[in-house]
Formats: sequence, structure tokens, C-alpha cells
Amino acid sequence: MLWDAQFHEGNFYLVTREEIKELLNEAEKKFVSESKLIQLESGKIIFVGDTHGDLEATEKIIHRYLKPRNKLVFLGDYVDRGPASLDNINFLLGRKIEHPDSLYLLMGNHEGHAVFSFQPADFWEGLDTELRQRYSEVLSKLPLVVSTPNGIIALHGALPDVPGLEDINRIKPRSAEWHQITWGDWQERRGGFLGINPYTGRPQFGRDWFEEIMSRLGKNVLIRSHQPDAPPTMYGRRCLTIFTSSAYKHRVSERTIALVDLDTAVKTVDDISIEIVGSMIFSVKNLRGMSKRE
Repeated sequence: MLWDAQFHEGNFYLVTREEIKELLNEAEKKFVSESKLIQLESGKIIFVGDTHGDLEATEKIIHRYLKPRNKLVFLGDYVDRGPASLDNINFLLGRKIEHPDSLYLLMGNHEGHAVFSFQPADFWEGLDTELRQRYSEVLSKLPLVVSTPNGIIALHGALPDVPGLEDINRIKPRSAEWHQITWGDWQERRGGFLGINPYTGRPQFGRDWFEEIMSRLGKNVLIRSHQPDAPPTMYGRRCLTIFTSSAYKHRVSERTIALVDLDTAVKTVDDISIEIVGSMIFSVKNLRGMSKRE
């Protein structure tokens, strides 16, 4: 199969147009069968932040962690900014086809280019009209949120204003809730909806919004990505922001992932392990001094 042949001894080989179409068709079938809310019940979960065309990070994580009992959850933004967007998304789609119940790809704002245009969009602008439409169609079907029974909710940006967890399954592209999940930023101050950032166009949310929605959904810790200028931990160490792309090296010094055993209760970020991609494991407690305002 094409997705078996794309890598050989660490090198990625370009595929033909027809092979890409086949890859997209098969991946679409997997996403259509999933709900917008993915509920994971057992095992170990590895949460991966924005990869943005960082194929090296993606390949290392897949090689190390895609194994029985593990679940990999990528939090969105697979394309743009980085040097290998096409290779990165195609590799992930191929692994999703092979391991549909072990690997989950959530939607980020960079997967919603057809819904809401933005810059930089080098991946999307580098595609011809036909392929741009087809990638848009497939990636628009990505799930939005992962929930676990030990208190974690994971998504790309900010929490959606929904009455309960199951309502996430009814979120549609272009809706306010969709924008909250894919585009929302957090600010370390009191308040609910804080308005739209005039420079980035992103909706901004404060501590009151976080506490209200987390209480409503019955969750303890949010794991997300999307916002490289956010403190690693916020809101009493209940909000963790991770990044897994070298595209942010001017803002984020290390590519990090979060590891959670679903047999362990998670009350704060201190109950989560962090690993630096390509380096040694360190305790998330080491992030304490990096938080700007706890």
C-alpha cells in the first residue's frame, strides 16, 4: 500500500497525484466513522502539540509510542509554517489508516483553511485547486475533542460554550463553538469572553470562562496547543499548553509532548509527565518556574 512505502530508512518519498487521492479517500472513511468527541477509556495517552510540518518530530513520536495499549492524540495544526507540511500530513493520514483505534488527529485552525482564511498558509497556497478542495473536504471531518475518565479534556485552542460533553458532537464548522475550539486563546486574568484580538483575529478567553466550562464538563485539566505565547501552565495548574514543532523555536525552546496513564487520577498538571522530543524525560513540575502568573 502507498502509506507503507512512503518511508524507507528515514527518508520520505513523494507520491503520485493518484496515490494522494487514494490516501485521502481512505483517510476520509476513518474520519467519517468517528464522532467529534473521542472518548478514550483505558491505556496510556500521548498528547502531541502543533507539529506544523515538522516531520522529524512526528516520525520520532510515531516510532517510539505507536504500540499496543498506547493511544496517540495529535492536537491539530499539521501543516503550514514548517518545512514538510505535505509529507507530515500524508504520513499522519497513512498511520491513521493503519491504526485507526490507536491514533487520533484533532482539528486545529490550520486544518480549517476553507472555513476561515489565515496567514501563513504556505501548504494550502502550494496546492492546486483540485487538491486544495480535496484536502479541505477530508480535514474538515477531523474530530474536535478528546475526553478521558480520569479528568482530562484535550483540544486545540479554547473550551467551547456547550451545555455538556455530548453536545460537542453537534458542533459544526463556522459555528461560534468551532471557532472557540480551533482559534481560541487564553489570557491569565479574570473574565469570560474577552473579545477578539485585533491583531490576530483570535477570540480571547479568561479564567472565569475556563472555570465555568470545566465545571460544566466535569473535567480537571485541559491539554491544548495553538498559542505559543501562552504560559505552559495556567489557572492553578489546570491548563497545560504544549508544542511539538521546530516552527516555534523562536518562542518555544523545546518540542514537548504530554503522557497520561488513564489508570491514574489527574487533578492538576503535576499529575502529567512531559517528554522533550528527542531528549530525556523530565517532570512537569519543572514547568512551575516557567509559568508567568499562577
